[in-house]
Amino acid sequence: MYLEYWGLKEMPFENTPDPRFFYHSSHHEEALSRLRYVVNNNKGAAMLTGVFGCGKTAILRALVTGLQQRSYQTAFITNPQLKAMELLRSIARYLGAEGLPFKFSDMSSDYFLEVIERILINNTKDGRQTLVIIDEAHVITDLDVLEELRMLLNFQLEDKFLITLILAGQPELQERISKTKQLLQRMAISYNIGPLSETEIDGYINYRLSVAGASRQIFEPEAIKIVHKVSGGIPRRINHICDLSLFIGSANNFKVINGQVVEDAVSSFEV
Repeated sequence: MYLEYWGLKEMPFENTPDPRFFYHSSHHEEALSRLRYVVNNNKGAAMLTGVFGCGKTAILRALVTGLQQRSYQTAFITNPQLKAMELLRSIARYLGAEGLPFKFSDMSSDYFLEVIERILINNTKDGRQTLVIIDEAHVITDLDVLEELRMLLNFQLEDKFLITLILAGQPELQERISKTKQLLQRMAISYNIGPLSETEIDGYINYRLSVAGASRQIFEPEAIKIVHKVSGGIPRRINHICDLSLFIGSANNFKVINGQVVEDAVSSFEV
């Protein structure tokens, strides 16, 4: 544990979607802004893509955290690798439905769609919007599942959708959605998250350290350059490198993290 050595109160580079550590890079801020637009204006559906570790889940969590909870009911699905009926059941359950069947033989898509529709109508009457977020949506390989999700977007009034659906996943999700034309046509916004620049990595590292309690700059400019080169600007990789660099630096009594420390960290594992 290196916290005391570096004057930190908590671990700064954990790969968890803690909204406090959400760094507003140009790509992440743009993605969050677009998703907010979709949600605030009942636009129906949106798609967020990016490579593994780019910060999709962090953006989604930041979106949900920023909502006025009394005005929204949210279903956040993190494991969508299910059959169509099972996924609809999960959505209904996260939206508060009770007494749902457990046996596959007792399930039907029509039943779950009816349950979800009743929830949407009741939410609308109560002045609440319904938001369904499906993270890791690229694992959905069955196009029939995507078709069932599209059916949710048929629930609408004359002037607005009764539900907002956000699909997030790795870039192959774009190809899957393109094969479901009717769902693609309902996508109000599609955005792909790019990597952090060297300048943004500098800001990212210092921001996370500051949130964790740092009162000084710990990473030297040369160290930032190496982190940028090796990580490719992917936040999850940056976190791995910086976490191990802090450990190595404290173990060897370094006052700052220089380029050599980062190189030592990188050499100890595959990034």
